[in-house]
Amino acid sequence: MVDLPDSGQGPGWFVALPDCASAARTVTALRSRAVQEVSHPSGRPWLLGRWSPAAMAVGEAGRVKLAVVGEHAVSADRLTTAADRTGTIAGLDEPARRMVGSAHLVASVNGRVRVQGSVTGMRRVFHARIGDATVAADRADVLAGLLDAEIDEQRLAARLLNPCAPHPLAGEPVWRGVSALQSGHYLELDADGRGRTVAWWAPPEPVVPMAEGAAALREALAAAVAVRVRGRDVVSCDLGGLDSTSVCALAARGGAKVVAYTADGLDPMCDDVTWARRTVAGLPDVEHHIIAGDRLPMVYEGLQEVDDRFDEPCPAVMHPDRCLAIPRLAAARGSQLHLTGFGGDEVLAGSPAHLHTLMRTRPRTAWQRIRGFAAQRPWSYREALRQLWDNSSYRAWFARVGDELTAVPPPLETPSLDWGAPPRLPPWATPGAVEAVRELIRTAARNVEPLAERRGQHIELEAMGSNSRMVRQVGQMAERAGVPLAAPYYDDRVIEAGMAVRPEDRITPWQYKPLIVEAMRGIVPGESLTRHTKDEGSHEAEVGMREQRAELLALCEDSRLARLGLIDAHVLREMSSRPLPPTLPFDALYQTVVCELWLRTLESATTAVPG
Repeated sequence: MVDLPDSGQGPGWFVALPDCASAARTVTALRSRAVQEVSHPSGRPWLLGRWSPAAMAVGEAGRVKLAVVGEHAVSADRLTTAADRTGTIAGLDEPARRMVGSAHLVASVNGRVRVQGSVTGMRRVFHARIGDATVAADRADVLAGLLDAEIDEQRLAARLLNPCAPHPLAGEPVWRGVSALQSGHYLELDADGRGRTVAWWAPPEPVVPMAEGAAALREALAAAVAVRVRGRDVVSCDLGGLDSTSVCALAARGGAKVVAYTADGLDPMCDDVTWARRTVAGLPDVEHHIIAGDRLPMVYEGLQEVDDRFDEPCPAVMHPDRCLAIPRLAAARGSQLHLTGFGGDEVLAGSPAHLHTLMRTRPRTAWQRIRGFAAQRPWSYREALRQLWDNSSYRAWFARVGDELTAVPPPLETPSLDWGAPPRLPPWATPGAVEAVRELIRTAARNVEPLAERRGQHIELEAMGSNSRMVRQVGQMAERAGVPLAAPYYDDRVIEAGMAVRPEDRITPWQYKPLIVEAMRGIVPGESLTRHTKDEGSHEAEVGMREQRAELLALCEDSRLARLGLIDAHVLREMSSRPLPPTLPFDALYQTVVCELWLRTLESATTAVPG
């Protein structure tokens, strides 16, 4: 049995119902908890949940009602005008493509309902059959609570994969009876309470040259930041790498007071503070705070105090105090919103796997890039060529993944030109867990399709989905700490602008993130645009494991994963008591820790339905 999330703290949630009497069971369960409510044009209950007034906008005309929930600049008047022009569910495709910000779009049109999130995992849509009606929600545990659903141990076992489970397993809810929409789809509910998923979005063809693409990205990112800054007196920003620097510089052009925070690293090679100071010197009226590295909590610190309720295992709980260090300071300073640079890597650094397509369209250019990457990484030419010549489908690659779950991971210098990094289960996974994941993969492999036809675009979209799901959860933690968090790079319009640029212009071994450099000329101080370094955080992970070993070992005691038969706690304890071997990346331990903590958090939650 699972409890529904407590809405008294942190972010809101909503449930969307079909326009039919068969949804009455869900209505009864939710109304008893004093939730907010918006009705269909027919008068039946449509949206129930908890949300802030600023997040929800509703417009109505005749038998059409539109709602937008999230970070947006859509007014009720604009929605009313749009509703007056809407005759069908499918007719909302074009208005959806013009929305700026990050929000859910929910529509009730002549008895049919459309529920749509974002392209990435920042705004998710889940659905389940409750009684005789399909019901949607923006949190999986809300539906699980309404269903009194049990944990799906097989799907939970897949969460032990490192670096992560591949599409489509990665985003599947870990509750029995609950499903999730894939990227680029919306859920349609008919007047009888039946649901079906409809594809409405696909990544753009990457054909736009750099100059045109940089201008489009500048416009999209500036609009995304403006939506968040507009109407606020004080906003805060991360100020570290080039991505967050760009967001901070754009925020400084708005009307709000901007407070920037830079975390100094313990790694002597970390140069974020040096570059941040140069940036602030070139920006007007930005208040800058530097957090010394020895003041920051370590990775794995505070594991025993994690009490946030997430609807899936959350990677951020590996270092909860570290994640919240800046949001807590920002909230105390009076920030009304905290902006981050999360999401920039996926589009701006991109994937070298685009070389697989480029080799077939512009082979000379591809060879130049391959030589550059091979010298920089370094890559094995033999392995790079093998991956380049391989034309296996995603389905074939995905099926092979199931056969290699316990194999030795490929070396770190292995080229990344395939459909993805082959995931592995950790050595403490039980034979039962291995077989469960293998069966899950074999079943999915029968009809799995990639997120895009091109390998490079598939990998980028998969990374956006995986990382944005974590940022969504970090946002939940930050809001409980007192300040909402926004990640403009995950906005649909920003993603489209970035992915439309030709890969040979966007991804090169000779220049660091050239697209954002071109896009931010005249906005980010010129000197800051020459940066080509990035702090990658492995030093903190290694030190954290050494200093917080006692907390890690405590998780091996009466392990909930071991109770489910998914891990051997004795093996985990033995391997956690010493440095991890070179063949075992930190990701392997991360995934296990977050799954263990998630199970424990479910146990400790109070018996409370949203209210």
